[in-house]
Amino acid sequence: MKVFVAAHCGFCAGVKKAVDTALSVPAENTYVLGELIHNEDVTARIRARGLTVVETTDEVPCGATLLIRSHGVGQAVYEACAARKINVVDCTCSFVRRTQKIVEEASLAGKTVAIAGHAFHPEVVGLVGWCRGEAYVFEEADADFSVLRGKDVVLVSQTTFSVQRFSKIAENIQKVYPKTVEIFQTICYTTVCRQKETEAIAKKADAVLVIGGLNSSNTNKLGETASRFCERVFRLRNADDFEYEKIKNFKRVGIVAGASTPDWLTSEVLSKMAENNTEVQNETVVEAQAPVAEETKVEAPAPAAEAADEKPTMAKVIEGIDRETPYKRGQLLNVKIISAAEEGVYVSVSGKGEILVEKNELDCEAYDRAAYAEKVGENIDVMVVGINPVKLSEKSVKKVKEEEALLKDVEAGKEFSVVCTGFNKGGLTAELGTYAVFVPAREIRAGYVKELDKMVGKKLRLRMLEIRRERRKEIIASQRVILEEEKKAREAAKAEKEAAFFDSINVGDVVEGKVERVTSFGAFVSVRGFDCLAHISDLSWTGVKEVTDVLEIGKTYEFKVLKIDRENKKVSIGYRQLQPHPWETAAERYAVGDVVHGKVVRIVPFGAFVELEKGIDGLVHVSQITHEWLEDPTSALTIGEEVDAKVLAFDPEAHKITLSIKALQPRPWQESRERGDRDEQREGGERRRSRKKDRRSASDYADEEEYREWSDGAFSGASIADLLGNDDK
Repeated sequence: MKVFVAAHCGFCAGVKKAVDTALSVPAENTYVLGELIHNEDVTARIRARGLTVVETTDEVPCGATLLIRSHGVGQAVYEACAARKINVVDCTCSFVRRTQKIVEEASLAGKTVAIAGHAFHPEVVGLVGWCRGEAYVFEEADADFSVLRGKDVVLVSQTTFSVQRFSKIAENIQKVYPKTVEIFQTICYTTVCRQKETEAIAKKADAVLVIGGLNSSNTNKLGETASRFCERVFRLRNADDFEYEKIKNFKRVGIVAGASTPDWLTSEVLSKMAENNTEVQNETVVEAQAPVAEETKVEAPAPAAEAADEKPTMAKVIEGIDRETPYKRGQLLNVKIISAAEEGVYVSVSGKGEILVEKNELDCEAYDRAAYAEKVGENIDVMVVGINPVKLSEKSVKKVKEEEALLKDVEAGKEFSVVCTGFNKGGLTAELGTYAVFVPAREIRAGYVKELDKMVGKKLRLRMLEIRRERRKEIIASQRVILEEEKKAREAAKAEKEAAFFDSINVGDVVEGKVERVTSFGAFVSVRGFDCLAHISDLSWTGVKEVTDVLEIGKTYEFKVLKIDRENKKVSIGYRQLQPHPWETAAERYAVGDVVHGKVVRIVPFGAFVELEKGIDGLVHVSQITHEWLEDPTSALTIGEEVDAKVLAFDPEAHKITLSIKALQPRPWQESRERGDRDEQREGGERRRSRKKDRRSASDYADEEEYREWSDGAFSGASIADLLGNDDK
């Protein structure tokens, strides 16, 4: 089998400019208006960088960056961007821009614009957007042109339109309206060239492979052209669509690729064919002249012919895909400045010819034509960053030098950072300058990473494991080693800090601590950076239901160290131990003879306990509840009832207060005496003498106001703490 490869495969200058820009501009807050080029693989790579594709300017935030693709847009888009302060990066193809200018000038002159092309193609939509008056789009040669009758018409073409179809449309319009039509053949010279190459290859081939996006207009035109001269034409989106079985029986196979097809897609198809040991004949086709006079194309010397007895190998053909010029991408040149212009400086390579170094490719903050005019005759270092046409860059040289310095650090084991741009089954992909970066899945972090797609767009901190320069420049790197080293360092620092902490703390120490978090059982307090537990039972002498009733998160307090467990790295601290016990200050609030108010909190057979305040209870003996004899205190009191009582005895050291409710109540016989006195006044002296015999003397009850200690078994004036056995309080 012989394979004929078209001499012009890969991006045209306009498409390459757009793709290079999309792959180099900062991805953050950058948007692309529509699909940059009609190639799914390139679009996927651009999306993987983090650029957002939108359909209208309404989707772009004010102040963001908007990249306009090579197809161009209408004037209204620029106006909308200016109104919303959107930064425009314009990648409109120079051929498309020229057509837009023709359309705009014709429309302003009052002429009717006719466009040969596909009405819904982005380029055509953009052309219509530059028309101030009438505009009509014609796709077929047999269309109805009656709408043009009586009008001054300017006819242009979509830059990727079929040459044959445009010629037929122009011919038919002239037949009907021969005097009123001005024709501009605005088809891009690369389109014309590729269509002629395709025609020549299709005439001698048994089958033709057309490589490129299925929605690419210029690639589809190549397919149409090939189909006119060859019965077997196969459209391939990429190498995945290639099936050797379909072409293995053909003796001559042609390969062509659209202007929006990257070189690496063509190389992949050729590589798959090479696996079948296919012989290749490199087809040379005479290049068509550019249809636009202003466009100057630099002709490169043809490569030396192969020896007559040597058959070109597939590897040589793949290597020669980019050999249209004597230069190679990445080649460093020392050139001389020969002139300065508005668009940049013109340089000479080895004293031959002139090549433009665009002003945005010069190593300067702001291009100053006058300053560079003074440098005429000086030499500068540049890099070949594009071919066919040749594109030189001084900035790229600086980047390469910076990259070389960075790679020295990377190879020495220094950490570097990249943003993940993609993934595959094996791991994550990224870029570091001109080097591809691959992070195997096992090297992302400790443990299995299931959803690799969620890592795209995230920053990776890496260390080199291996660097490859043989076939492609690639760095194999790991993030896991950095994370594990940091984890070990943190653990070592923590262990050292803990050791220092436990060496400096002892039971009984008073320490300051910040409350970090609380639970139902206590508060975790940071003491010198170490978490200690203050149990809820050690927060207050009187007991609390919620930790936050005593401590506030984020605040610092003093605590007493209660217990240290060095083996298990635990420290217990208390807050109440540094607070005064209620009984310690009770003497300031209570004294014998005081009348106090409290609530009945517990009733026992020998009396009732009344809570005077949190932590202090007093005992009302059953004999001090009422003047009447009581067998059961519950017959006179209920839990929760509030009462007034008189302090009969107070012993703060023993934590005891004895109370009497009946001391505040009138005595029954005193009430009887008062009633008797009143009766005597009414009934006379005899009755008065009779009652006087029954009246007790004051001395009989002299001890009623005195303290009497009541006993009930072993109990004597007890507090609730005595009953509960809480001697520690």
